[in-house]
Amino acid sequence: MPTLTSRAALTPAGARDALAGSGALRVAAGLVALACAIPLGYLLVVVLDEPRTAWEAIWRPETLALLGRSTAMALAVGAGATALAVPLAWLTARTDLPGRRVWTVLSALPLVIPSYIGAYLLVSALGPRGELQGILAPLGIEELPSIYGFAGAWLVLTLFTYPLVLLPVRAALVRLDPALEDAARGMGRSNWAVARSVVWPQLVPAVGAGALLAALYALSDFGAVSILRFDSFTRVIYQSYRASFDRTGAAALAALLVVVMAGLLLAEARVRRGRSYHRSAPGAARGARIVALGRWRWPALGFCTAVALVAFVLPVAMLVYWSVQSVAGETEWATVLTAARNSLLLAGAAALVTTFAALPVAWLGARRPGRYASLVEAATTTGYALPGIVVALALVFFGIRAVPALYQSHAMLVFAMAVLYLPLAAGAARAALLQVSPRLEEAARGAGRSPLAAALTITIPLARNGVLAGAALVFLATIKELPAVVLLSPIGFDTLPLVIWQETTRAFFEAGAIPALVLLAVSAPPLWFLVGRAR
Repeated sequence: MPTLTSRAALTPAGARDALAGSGALRVAAGLVALACAIPLGYLLVVVLDEPRTAWEAIWRPETLALLGRSTAMALAVGAGATALAVPLAWLTARTDLPGRRVWTVLSALPLVIPSYIGAYLLVSALGPRGELQGILAPLGIEELPSIYGFAGAWLVLTLFTYPLVLLPVRAALVRLDPALEDAARGMGRSNWAVARSVVWPQLVPAVGAGALLAALYALSDFGAVSILRFDSFTRVIYQSYRASFDRTGAAALAALLVVVMAGLLLAEARVRRGRSYHRSAPGAARGARIVALGRWRWPALGFCTAVALVAFVLPVAMLVYWSVQSVAGETEWATVLTAARNSLLLAGAAALVTTFAALPVAWLGARRPGRYASLVEAATTTGYALPGIVVALALVFFGIRAVPALYQSHAMLVFAMAVLYLPLAAGAARAALLQVSPRLEEAARGAGRSPLAAALTITIPLARNGVLAGAALVFLATIKELPAVVLLSPIGFDTLPLVIWQETTRAFFEAGAIPALVLLAVSAPPLWFLVGRAR
């Protein structure tokens, strides 16, 4: 009978495959970690240059309050994103929800909307003087509740980060062997008991990885918290850089974010420690069983519709309204289309390079958990947890000092995307690898295949959904990246976020409506291919 097994019940060969134990894979993962740790090295260089100034910046009364608010926001966003994503993942992966592939893509598309655009759009639509207020005024509703502060920032960040949880969880559900559930039902357990004791434990790696990414995104975000007037840690770091260019003080505060990141990583690792998540019985795994919703079909459709309306349709409607009412006829289409092509090229290259770089890191974490794997994971997560301007400045420093030939080159820009977003690919791939039994690789090796051949022909194809989900996350994150593009892109290589930023800084925010719509349009087809068509 298929069962979930504890890690202690596995033999050493079953728990730790030969490839993960090879020196080549450990070296590859270590090299990736060193590359991703460049921002951390930059922070250490700056802080150690003026240690007294750094110490004073850390031990101010305001710093502790900022740290508490930022940590609370990160935890709240992680929990909120999980609460939205898990039901959506189950509905689109395991039920007969009408149009579930369309809902899969629609529910993932909010991730492509930059946080500062999403925040501004929601303020314009739902704020005290927004469009909804104008519609409700004739009904006697003179003022809507304020969405500024913690509540508004939490809402916006949750709405635009829940796909970070959705994609890996959905990939895990697609990969889940229903024989485990059938066996539990055969023992007389109810559907709820099966979901709680069989399905949920196997989703822990994917949920933990996604929630961690959402929380880290909330820590590093500046756009949404700035527009919604939430005084976060990141906002203070940006102000230090932009107002007085206080490198030391800002670096010291950024180093504290690394400490918070390490705490979140430790918590996530403890949650998934001590268990394995693959089937232990012999025989081929069957495809996922589709659950008939029955009378719950309409409530499920209502839930999906409500999320899509608030997180995607409403922002798009505001963009369409602004483009029609203001500057649609003045758009320089040649510039926009060139930027769209550049964005697609950059996002595609970043997704490919980052996914390949993430595989040794994910493999090590899934097959050889331990102190070395934890250090590698922490190093590769540094870039994602820090504000974009800190990472970009670190790479500018590195490029000028170490490899000036690569400074402001396409290769450096793709490298920056990998440093920023490698955790997106590694987290999804690791969750998928945890669901693949190492005994399959042992059987392939017993048939004469090398560890690398067994991995390429057995393990990676079985973990394909998770790997593709990670690639989709990197693609969507890269296509909306702004700070690294501003500082590192070659001259003349404009992307859609850069065009939007240029339009909004020299005119007014509505001038970026058309480029923002094009950004969504060019993101939908690749997302459909990577997510909607995944089996």
